Order: sequence, then structure tokens, then C-alpha cells
Amino acid sequence: MKSMLLVLAAAGSMLVAGAANAQAGADLAKAKNCMGCHDVAAKKVGPAFKDVAAKYKGNKEAEAKLTTALKEGKGHPTKVAATDAELKTLVQYVLSTK
Repeated sequence: MKSMLLVLAAAGSMLVAGAANAQAGADLAKAKNCMGCHDVAAKKVGPAFKDVAAKYKGNKEAEAKLTTALKEGKGHPTKVAATDAELKTLVQYVLSTK
């Protein structure tokens, strides 16, 4: 019984952490002006985040590839002025959209 409660508590913590990371990613996308060219669900100047997530679904190298594209401006119109940690948060957020 005690181990069952620990498992449930851990699962709950992961859900809360996931929601917090998603909110941090959404806030960062707004702060870095990603939303000027992108939308979560609809194509604007750039692709919708959900379309990017669908394109890279199951691709283990997606996070590294997208982070590099944003950092270096290769395959993306401009370099994104962000720290490595911010880029990682942004990319994880985009890849998690549905």
C-alpha cells in the first residue's frame, strides 16, 4: 500500500512538472517573439508548432537538430537570441504540442 502511494505521488509530481514546463515554454515563445511568425495550431509565416511536432515525432535527433537551427539560424530565418537552456525549453515545448 505504501509503495502504491509513492508511485501515485511520483506520477502526480511528473504531471505538475510537465504542465509547468509547458507553461514555461509557452511564455518563452511569447517573450522571444516566436509567436510573431508561428502559431500553435495554424500556419502563419512559419509552420504551426503542432505541425513541427508531427514532422519530428519519434525522431530522436529532433531536439538537437532544431536547437542547432535556432541557435545558428540554419533552416530558420534568424538566429534566436536565447541561452542554450532557453532554446532547449523552446524546442521541447514545440515538440510537445499536439
